[in-house]
Amino acid sequence: MCQHRPPCPSADRPDRDAARTVAFHPEQGWSLLCNGVVLFDDLGELLPDGRSLAPHRESALVSAAAA
Repeated sequence: MCQHRPPCPSADRPDRDAARTVAFHPEQGWSLLCNGVVLFDDLGELLPDGRSLAPHRESALVSAAAA
């Protein structure tokens, strides 16, 4: 699916959020990543297989605070 070099991480990998953005709709609060993941502004995710992942903003804030 991905034509990028190096290829974007697949949707089943923990680093899936590192895939390139192919559609960006900030007015609607979501982005489509190259690997088929829909990433929402609150950091929730919809995976290509239909599963949803709860927002993980807290972990992002903890990571930012540690930096």
